[in-house]
Amino acid sequence: MNPKDFENSSAGKCIKTLDGYWAFLPDPLPPLINYDSKLIKLLSEADRLLGELSGTGRLLPNPYLLIAPYIRREAVSSSRIEGTQASLSDLFFYEAAEWEEPKVPDVMEVRNYVQAMEYGIKRLMELPVSVRLISEIHKILMKGVRGEHATPGEIRHSQNWIGPFGCLLNEATYVPPPVEEMNKALSAWEKFIHSNPDEPPLIQCALTHYQFEAIHPFLDGNGRIGRLIITFFLCEKGYLTQPLLYLSAFFDKYREEYYGRLLAVSQKGDWRGWIEFFLRGVINQSKDAISDAKKILGLHAEYQSILEKTKRVPESAHRLIDELFINPVISISGLSKRWGMPFNSVKTGVLRLVNTGILGEVTERKRNKLFIAPRLIKLLTATDGEK
Repeated sequence: MNPKDFENSSAGKCIKTLDGYWAFLPDPLPPLINYDSKLIKLLSEADRLLGELSGTGRLLPNPYLLIAPYIRREAVSSSRIEGTQASLSDLFFYEAAEWEEPKVPDVMEVRNYVQAMEYGIKRLMELPVSVRLISEIHKILMKGVRGEHATPGEIRHSQNWIGPFGCLLNEATYVPPPVEEMNKALSAWEKFIHSNPDEPPLIQCALTHYQFEAIHPFLDGNGRIGRLIITFFLCEKGYLTQPLLYLSAFFDKYREEYYGRLLAVSQKGDWRGWIEFFLRGVINQSKDAISDAKKILGLHAEYQSILEKTKRVPESAHRLIDELFINPVISISGLSKRWGMPFNSVKTGVLRLVNTGILGEVTERKRNKLFIAPRLIKLLTATDGEK
């Protein structure tokens, strides 16, 4: 890391360690922000759309119809930023047939992200966004996957760095604070979150995401944890009634700018550029989430209507409709075990949905057959960029 690249930064300073390398130490939050008319307009639009999205979640009779697919799409996008190759379809098929070895090994990392998100949302009822919470989340995220050697659930005790694959410490683009300074910075980060600062919550969220990434408190998984924190923060602050906003798809689409904006804060103190980028992400993803919600709920209502027009529909068929919106790929044996329902009872419901055209059989499988809701999976994976 070249300290000259950070000479003009107002966001922190470079320090030379006892081992002779340079590292960046971010200043405590908050920075001084100029709220001119352009930024206020952007913030107002983001607030409005986020409020509309939150209202959508508040009115849902069964919020999990949207939460489940949104969490999985976020998991795919956030993991993809870190180089995984698993798609949303890969995740759906793996979850439907967990007894099988995944065809795409990276899908395990995506599945861990889903579990970490679901755990974190529930844990927020007892524990605020904190070092303790993110450590618990990190342990789930890194279990049994790449990076498992990197002390899952533990704040780092050694130096890490960011740069091209395989680069050494002295070749890094960015070196976070050494351990002692990192612990102090992380403590200050946590205090800022719970200090009731004057900044609007969305600005606070943008600041805390940058600061977490600058501190980089884990040996691995910092990017994914940092993006999980965005959702946790907005839910804790009451900005989201349900976890329906996920920015990773936006960050993935503009990945170079995402990384560039974060680095520009450290190197140049360009808080404004990062905050505007973050707010554009909130605006973009809120619009997409609202639009997607209408399509998903519309298809759910259509499925229900189809069943209502069908005679002698078994109970399991009605239950299957909601299940499909958690995963549009299902197995009879898997649902039988999960529901504690006889195999043949589940089979009757599945075959009824096949007869109505809602489900189709994955024909290349002779054993442990899977069934897929083609229209639903097409709707969900279209937003993931799959063909």
